[in-house]
Amino acid sequence: MAREDASTLENLDTLRKKIFSDLESATDSAALESFRIKYLGKKGALRALLKGLKNIPAERRKEYGARANQLRAETEQAFSSRTRQKKARGDQQSSPFDPSLPGYPFPHGSIHPLTKIRNEIRDIFISMGFDVAYGPDVESDFYNFAALNFPPHHPARDMQDTFLVSPEVVLRTHTSPVQIRIMEEQQPPIRCIMPGRVYRHEEISSRSYCIFHQVEGLYVDRDVSFADLKGTLLWFARRFFDEKTHIKIRPSFFPFTEPSVEIDIECFLCKGAGCSVCKQSGWLEILGAGMVHPNVLASGGIDSEHYTGFAFGMGIERIALLKYTIDDIRLFFENDIRFLRQF
Repeated sequence: MAREDASTLENLDTLRKKIFSDLESATDSAALESFRIKYLGKKGALRALLKGLKNIPAERRKEYGARANQLRAETEQAFSSRTRQKKARGDQQSSPFDPSLPGYPFPHGSIHPLTKIRNEIRDIFISMGFDVAYGPDVESDFYNFAALNFPPHHPARDMQDTFLVSPEVVLRTHTSPVQIRIMEEQQPPIRCIMPGRVYRHEEISSRSYCIFHQVEGLYVDRDVSFADLKGTLLWFARRFFDEKTHIKIRPSFFPFTEPSVEIDIECFLCKGAGCSVCKQSGWLEILGAGMVHPNVLASGGIDSEHYTGFAFGMGIERIALLKYTIDDIRLFFENDIRFLRQF
């Protein structure tokens, strides 16, 4: 019986040598997986050793079991270490990657032209002390129209062909609703711009699209005047277009401002001499603006007896078309890589 016990323990030593010899010979992923199945798998040699404990004499079973468990633990540790080493240096035999080959450039994207324009506008107004706010694309009729002094059935609503989600819910037709939300949440002074996407049910053509982007601005405080509006927009135009840019103010109509104006800038391409971009007029229309209507201030919970303000709004696509002399607004939405690479 003693000779049988010695032979069994000797078999463990022999198996240990065989295990580490096979592990040393496993140089690729396939060989390592075969090793794992052979020795560490559910039907592997080490699991069979432990299952065979019942055949070992009782007086030797404890020693045999301890050595078998130790061998299994050593094998698992050695296998894990070998696997990490192989992963670190890479499987040179099976991988098609050759690190000795020269590198090659990977193509990378660039900032979309509309994003560039939006960021430039945003940064200029931030430098003037304006905050940035955002609002939901899906709005109630109250925020999109009623609070902005669009009474029900008012003809001004026809100026904006609206996508209706339901009779009282719309896709916003301008970023002006964010003005009301800001005034509801914050008391003056308010100085904020509101960039975002807007939607109108318009025929798609080279000059119009059903989706476009705006940047709205709002300044409300005591004694805000039309001169403040003019100075702010002139400073913006000279920072964005040219230091010598002039602006022209024309009367207009918007339900949410009174008085209302449209702002033209001197054509930055021909410097006012007249060209095809400005249609020989020397001027380019870029935005609408005006003093915030008292009814709009009241909708936002602000007392118009003590506070005044101005608001303005500009289309990012229109400015991008002008600045980059692009003749088709659809190019901004088609994701044509040939077009986008230019920016």
